[in-house]
Parts: sequence; structure tokens; C-alpha cells
Amino acid sequence: MTHTIRLNVNGKEHTVEVPSRRLLIDCLRYDLGLTGTKEGCSVGVCGACTVLMDGKPISSCLALALFADGKEIVTVEGLAREDRLDRVQQAFIDYGGFQCGICTPGMVVTAKALLDENPDPTVDEIKEWMMGNLCRCTGYYKIIESIQGATALEPGGE
Repeated sequence: MTHTIRLNVNGKEHTVEVPSRRLLIDCLRYDLGLTGTKEGCSVGVCGACTVLMDGKPISSCLALALFADGKEIVTVEGLAREDRLDRVQQAFIDYGGFQCGICTPGMVVTAKALLDENPDPTVDEIKEWMMGNLCRCTGYYKIIESIQGATALEPGGE
């Protein structure tokens, strides 16, 4: 059985025909061509697939696309505005907060949600907020530094 859903993804309205069991990550990647969101574990524990749904981080590998009907979704591609990186994206570049890149989209999106809620978090608050996002490469120090660095940047990237 298929369903027609309407969702706003990165500021653009989309109408998509999806099977009942279509996951949001698959809808984003295969139906809409937004491949920035990565699938790491497929069971909702690594955070690589994190997107914002109505401003809150969710694991898109667990959410059915049907649950996104009528919702506003932001992926890593939607953080930049007018060819200008979001401050979190810029800080991850400036502070070397990534290596292989698989976890990076989820880290950046989760950090964006954190800074939207708490513009000046402590290191302990960053660690607590980010604990659902796993990285196998960096040891987390550069990720934490990147998030701290983003707090000093304006929301537009500077």
C-alpha cells in the first residue's frame, strides 16, 4: 500500500508517494536525492542519520516517512543559507571536527539543534547532548572543540 505525503524539506515543499514501510532516511535519500544524511547502524544508536523534524533531532533510520507527513524536516544540506555554511558546519571545518565523514552530518545536525536550544553550552552539556552520536575516528575532542567554536560564530557562519 502506498500513501501520498507532504513534507517541507530544507524549506521546499514536496509531495511524495511512499510505501507504508518506507523509512524517512530512504525517502530523503532515494525519493528526494538528499544523500547528505548517512545510514550508519540502521537501528537508531549511532546518530549518523539524524535530521531535524520540527526542530527536534530524530533518527531518520527509525522513523517511517508517514510520520513526516506535514512536518518540517531539515537535513545537513538545509543548514547552509544562500551558499553560506551554517556556523556549525563552518566550525567543523575550522576546528577539524570530522575525519571519515560518515558521522559528520548527524553530528552537525545534532549540534545545530543544541545551539538553537542553548547558544552557550558547557563542555558537559555538549557531551550530554551529543552522546547519541557515535564517531569511530576522532575521539570526540575535535567535535567538542568544533561545537565550542561554533558558539563564537554568528548564526550565518562568521
